Amino acid sequence: MSETLDPPRTAEAADGDGAHGATPADRSGTERIAAAATTDQPWPARGKDAVVPPRSARLRGRALGCGTFLRHRPGLAVSLVFVAFVLLAAVAPGIVAPGDPLTGEPADKLQGPGAEHLFGTDQLGRDVFTRVVHGTSLSLHATALAVVVALVLGTSLGLAAGFVGGVVDDAVMRLVDVLQAIPRLLLSLAVITALGFGTTKVAFAVGLASAAGFARVMRAEVLRVRSAGYVEAAHACGVRPTGVLLRHILPNSWGPVLVMAALEFGVAILAVSSLSFLGFGATPPTPEWGSLVSEGRNYVATAWWLTAFPGLVIAATVLAANRISRALDTERGDDR
Repeated sequence: MSETLDPPRTAEAADGDGAHGATPADRSGTERIAAAATTDQPWPARGKDAVVPPRSARLRGRALGCGTFLRHRPGLAVSLVFVAFVLLAAVAPGIVAPGDPLTGEPADKLQGPGAEHLFGTDQLGRDVFTRVVHGTSLSLHATALAVVVALVLGTSLGLAAGFVGGVVDDAVMRLVDVLQAIPRLLLSLAVITALGFGTTKVAFAVGLASAAGFARVMRAEVLRVRSAGYVEAAHACGVRPTGVLLRHILPNSWGPVLVMAALEFGVAILAVSSLSFLGFGATPPTPEWGSLVSEGRNYVATAWWLTAFPGLVIAATVLAANRISRALDTERGDDR
């Protein structure tokens, strides 16, 4: 009876296995890693035979994916660069514009834009670019505070209305209806009249006027998540209402609210700048975007740059923030 014999192994094959210490399966896995790293293909699914890529390869893949994503969206790339520059000006204005925004040279007053003064000078000889850069910190601080106030207040109201329901839901929704019936600027002016002037009070007024929209979105999301199967299972297992709220409902409801916060950032910039333009913000000579536009309105005929450049910075920041927020909203919609 004949038997099938395996072909004899050569010395070169044996030495190769011994030198590399790897089986043919291991060598094929190594080849898969090299092929994936050179062709930018996705890594195999995880399993007992899956190949885990090195950290450097994973970081390289993410960087390539991000670069490809931004290369097909030049508007988003420009918006990110501009917002990064604005944030740098807000955090470290001395790096972007090392001059003093409060002092100037009277001999250089009302000079037009040029190499020495990028945005020109004002009626007191102060550099407008330096004042715009140093006013970024105060304006963005007020804007961020307004968005946080609106987010916290609106989320709390919507969470209570959607989770408790009944009389609480009716009372909160009627309050939201009243807030939405009043124009935001008018409501902000009413709050500022009651609290007084100042950048922090302007931010609080703008946040209070914007909280109604957050409350409606949060309530809708809570009602959607509350009827999910895993929430009903948690109730059936005896989990306390606070545990269901904090572990299941809140983490699965705040995604649209955070996207709305990004969308509201541009609106908050306009609202804060408008109130600052009307004189409710920082007191002169402290630079702020809205107050800079207000200071230059008396010189529009002779020194147009006093209002044009601060206004362009406000408009560009709002457009860039809206472009980034739209990208976030689109990505969230694709994930769903």
